[in-house]
Amino acid sequence: MITLPSDAPLSLQTLAAEFSAGRKAALARVVSIVENQRQGSDLLLAAMHPLIGRARRIGLTGPPGAGKSTLTTLLAAELRAAGLTVGIIAVDPTSPFTGGALLGDRVRMERVALDPGVFIRSMATRGSLGGLASATREVCDVLDAFGVDRILVETVGVGQSELDVARTVDSSVVVLVPESGDSIQTLKAGVMEIADLFVVNKADRPGADRLRNDLEMMLGLRGGMTLKDTPAHHGVQLGAVNPAKAARVAAPRDDAERWTPAVLRSVGITGEGIPELLGTLDRHFAYLEKSGELRQRRRTRLRERVVDVVEQRVRRRLWTDLTTSEWLDAHIPDLESGRVTPYAVADALLAQSGQLLSGAE
Repeated sequence: MITLPSDAPLSLQTLAAEFSAGRKAALARVVSIVENQRQGSDLLLAAMHPLIGRARRIGLTGPPGAGKSTLTTLLAAELRAAGLTVGIIAVDPTSPFTGGALLGDRVRMERVALDPGVFIRSMATRGSLGGLASATREVCDVLDAFGVDRILVETVGVGQSELDVARTVDSSVVVLVPESGDSIQTLKAGVMEIADLFVVNKADRPGADRLRNDLEMMLGLRGGMTLKDTPAHHGVQLGAVNPAKAARVAAPRDDAERWTPAVLRSVGITGEGIPELLGTLDRHFAYLEKSGELRQRRRTRLRERVVDVVEQRVRRRLWTDLTTSEWLDAHIPDLESGRVTPYAVADALLAQSGQLLSGAE
C-alpha cells in the first residue's frame, strides 16, 4: 500500500487508495501522471519507492523487423500460463503530429491485450535516444509497486543506439534475424556487451544457423575462450580452440563463475523456442542472485536514478528562471566578440546560481 503525506491533494489520496486496491484504471492514471511528469508525480513515486524491487525486468531490443513484438507477446502468454502477471512497456516511435506513440506495437499484441493479468503501455520516445522513452524507468517502478510479477520492456528498434535498455532491466535480450544483414551486429561492441542472451528469431529462414555461429564465435572470442584449456606449444589440438563451440558449451552451465550469453533460436509464428527462452531467463536471474550481480545492477540503477533527477531539476530551475535567462542574454555580446568563452560564462552562471540550485522547489 502506498501512503501519501497528509497534505497531499485529496484527488491524489483517492488515486493512491485505488492504486493500492489493485485497480487497473488507477494504474493507468498513475502511469500517465508519471510519464507526463504532471503535478503529483514526485509524490506518487516517492510513496512507491519502498515497494519496488520485487518484479523482474526483462528488456527486448534489436533492429526493426526482428520480431520483438511477437516475442514479447509470446513471452507474456507463456508467463500468464504459469500464473504470473505481466506488465509490458512497448516503446514506439513518436507521432510527428501529436507527439504520442504510434501504437504499432500494441496493435500487434492483441493476443494478450484483453488478458486481465496483462497491462500494456505504449510510450513515445519523444526524441529520446537509446531506444527508450525518457520516463521508462519511472513507469517500470510504477508497475513494480503495483505488484506485477514480470515487466517486459520492448525498445523502439533504432539499431546501434538503443543501449539504454541495459541500464533499465535485469536481463537484456537482443533479438536478431538472419536475412537483414545482422551478422555485422556481432562486430559491434555495444550490442555484444548489453546482451545477457541472444535470440535468432525467424530461425526457419536461410542464414539462421550461420548467424548463430557468428554470434557464438564472437562470444567465444570476447570471453577469451580461444586459447582456454589449450595445451602449450606442440600439444595444441585444433578442435579445442574453436571459440564458437567453447561459447556454446559454456552457455548452459549453472555453476559457471561468469555468465556466457546463450544464443537461442526461435520462430515467432509457431512459438518455437519460447519455453527455452523463458528457461534461460530464469537461469540468468538465478545467476544474478547467486553472483551478487543483481544487487549491483539494481544499486547502479538507483544511483543513476538520483543523477537523472538532479539533472532534470537543475535544468528546470535554471532555464525556467527569468533572471538567469536575462543574465545569459546579457553575456551573448561578449561571447560573440570573443572576450569571454562559453566555459567562463557557464562557470560564472553556476557560481551565481548556487542559491537557486540549492533551494527547495
